[in-house]
Amino acid sequence: MKLSQPAPPESIDLDAVDLTDSVLYGEGDPHSVWNAMRHRDPVRWQQVDDTLGFWSVTKFEDADLVLRDHTSFTSQRGTMLFLLGKEDPARGRQMAATDPPRHTRMRVPMQRALTNKQVEKYQGAVTGEVQRLLAPAFTGEPFDFAEAMMRLPMATAGTMMALPREDWSRLTELTTMSVAPDDPEFAGTGGSNSTLQAAHRELFAYFHDILRERRDNLGDDLISLLLGMEIDGRALETGAILSNCYSLILGANVTTPFVPTGALAAVIGTPVWDDWRSSPKLLNTGVDEALRWASPANHFMRYALHDIEIRGKKIRAGDAVVVWLGSANRDADIFDRPFEFDIHRKPNRHMAFGSGAHYCVGHTVARMSLKVLFTELFTNFEAFEFAGEPQHLHSNFVAGIKHMPLVATVRAGAEPAYAGVAE
Repeated sequence: MKLSQPAPPESIDLDAVDLTDSVLYGEGDPHSVWNAMRHRDPVRWQQVDDTLGFWSVTKFEDADLVLRDHTSFTSQRGTMLFLLGKEDPARGRQMAATDPPRHTRMRVPMQRALTNKQVEKYQGAVTGEVQRLLAPAFTGEPFDFAEAMMRLPMATAGTMMALPREDWSRLTELTTMSVAPDDPEFAGTGGSNSTLQAAHRELFAYFHDILRERRDNLGDDLISLLLGMEIDGRALETGAILSNCYSLILGANVTTPFVPTGALAAVIGTPVWDDWRSSPKLLNTGVDEALRWASPANHFMRYALHDIEIRGKKIRAGDAVVVWLGSANRDADIFDRPFEFDIHRKPNRHMAFGSGAHYCVGHTVARMSLKVLFTELFTNFEAFEFAGEPQHLHSNFVAGIKHMPLVATVRAGAEPAYAGVAE
């Protein structure tokens, strides 16, 4: 999707907009749509068919309310638009599809395993993977930065879940199929629903085999943690463990890769790149701005548990409510100059990781990975130039660039730390 300045709010025909359409995000300008909605109709109903529809929430404070208030909005009926009108089979078993207090009891052990101190143990593995993926840039020939970044999250997820390295590439492909089943590059011959079902079948079958082997070989990894977890005195059932394995790997492969591509697309050829590269103290604020700017998770869905009013709109019990994170993160009431990439932005209240009880449990992993990546970029490369037009993912759930060919100018004295061939 376009990340540049939006069109004038009055120029957008909101009645003609379908926010479920993946083409809008791959080829259109949803930020102009959201900007118009924030100005003209920040809590807006969209009818999908004769029986289904949802409320779109586009302002930051309203989005924060919906995501935080689990007594008014539940996660247990589906958190993504592809589940609209369907019962979520993972409800009450997967952290993302479970409300407090059970959610809290499930989250605490995982949160302990993902503290900053625990995550630091994997920094070496992530650094090695980043160096491996960036090695082609040292040739001075065009290389697809976005494609390389899509393989990055498995360095942490694969290592922390103790998954065989030879499986990482296929797992990345399957998770992309899960979040972008409409994308022509990842869709199968049977259409989006068939693509989604095929990806889910293969992922769950894969993790079923992993669990069968892991039960007899418990270790210090996240899958072993799930196998040993007890909630209310009872071990998690196999279906719950499988569902959480899926959620963990999906979260990793959705969040991390699209942040650096979005950031570089914004700063290449601008003074911001030189400012950021030459100021180590701006690494952290720059990463937060990259997260706000990219907002890789496009939306989260909730259902109203009782009648509630937001900005004068009466939301009825049972209505679906969709929070558009990229819109909330461009709200001018919260962010000064929201359509400017500002590495000095502080405070930065972005909700790229969500908000409330379901704030991304892996945010420590994502931040560590991004800091490692940008450190390697700033250390080794003087500049980048586009070698072709970026191509965006067709997905209403993930905002991201899937291809972005670049040519790098290597800094004097910098040499690739990885001598092999990136797979």
